[in-house]
Amino acid sequence: MAKVVMVRELGGPEVLKIEEVEVGAPKEGEVRLRIQAIGLNRSEAMFRAGRYPVPPQVPTLIGYEASGTIEEVGPGVTGWKAGDFVGTLPNFRLGSYGVWGEQAIVPATSLIAVPPGLSAAEAASIWMQYFTAMAIIEVGEATIGDHVVVRAASSSVGIAAIQLANWAGAVSIAATRTSAKRDALIALGAQHVVATEEADYGAEIGRITGGKGARIVFDPVGGPYVQTLAEGMCERGILFVYGGLSEQQTPYPHWAAAYRGLSVRGWIASEIWNHPHRFERAKGMILQGLAGGQLKPVIARTFPFEQIADANRYLESNQQVGKVVVTVGA
Repeated sequence: MAKVVMVRELGGPEVLKIEEVEVGAPKEGEVRLRIQAIGLNRSEAMFRAGRYPVPPQVPTLIGYEASGTIEEVGPGVTGWKAGDFVGTLPNFRLGSYGVWGEQAIVPATSLIAVPPGLSAAEAASIWMQYFTAMAIIEVGEATIGDHVVVRAASSSVGIAAIQLANWAGAVSIAATRTSAKRDALIALGAQHVVATEEADYGAEIGRITGGKGARIVFDPVGGPYVQTLAEGMCERGILFVYGGLSEQQTPYPHWAAAYRGLSVRGWIASEIWNHPHRFERAKGMILQGLAGGQLKPVIARTFPFEQIADANRYLESNQQVGKVVVTVGA
């Protein structure tokens, strides 16, 4: 028996229940992990609350980013063995598997070796953020002198995007609601910070870019503010909308896009990991950055497994700068 989080009703963090369950043996193409750390993501909070694009059917497992040790390998699995220390790539549908527990069954296709030198907590906090932020490199082709605006910059993905932009030689601009996190974002590498609720965004972007506007905007929030973001962009810029945290309709900024020749593009990280050649290239870059120090996971706070509901409350409080991680066992 193992302690596992089950969601039996949709709602706030209080619906997360830790239960004793028999996880069982892995089936064809699966492995069973002994979980050591869990990385929390906003998508899981929306899933739990019933606000995900495909609402879950309860009861359901939850969670798709973790690190741990393989306990048992199922039939047909090659390349992995019991005792391997691995992370989970979040490339399965939420609810079809779930890693919030002491043990978890996951598909072998979701396993990825932990890079050298990372703790269990760090290993549970890299793949979602860097593969998501890789949009600015792989598609946006950020390069020397580009201005890259990162909205919700204090999130783990936001910090990853700042690191990638800096590594590419671009000018990173952190967009955050208030100036409360300004010093922390500067310390983490943001070259400029714009507090969108306290300053004139367009004027600030004009000042920072010398009137040219940003070439890349990376936005997980969506909603009406995309119009403002688009108006602060340069000709032939690219605006990524990779989330819907505003939970409002996101209008197409027609005239800003038309006059500037902008591309407005949706994005999810599976666009990379569902294509083997793109996956291997991006993974290699992430590993190179981790080894060289250009990329470094930032953990805002860790919680013990028994406090996973509190960890979710903290995630949704917007207080964090970096990844919220839950540790499991000793």
